Amino acid sequence: MRVDKINPSGVHQTPGYHHVTIVEAGRLAFLAGQCPLDLEGNLVGVGDHLAQADQVAANAVTVLAAVGAQPADVVRSVIYVVSDDNEVLGAVWRRLNDSALGPAFSTASTLLGVASLGFTGQLVELDLTAALPG
Repeated sequence: MRVDKINPSGVHQTPGYHHVTIVEAGRLAFLAGQCPLDLEGNLVGVGDHLAQADQVAANAVTVLAAVGAQPADVVRSVIYVVSDDNEVLGAVWRRLNDSALGPAFSTASTLLGVASLGFTGQLVELDLTAALPG
């Protein structure tokens, strides 16, 4: 399988992600939104965006591994953050990029500030699509 990432010259430079990701044939895994829940289903990091980003990243790495993928196999990501503050959004972006999941965010990626998420107190959620190896 081949994955190409490009940034066309006619659009702005990016802070690490690519405008386009192209996957040549193969299987894709669409992960459910990864939430900041521990193994028992408890919300981690109440009131703390960065602690929740850490849990979301850990959960995503575990789910990717379960299907034989790793962060570098991610071809699309959408990060949801309950905030309209650019500093908070940027901090979550940096935290995820600095995590073990970091290679996932070099592909086509979207960061959204939203009003709320599914669990009471939830501040971060991550939606990933991965190209499965061979």
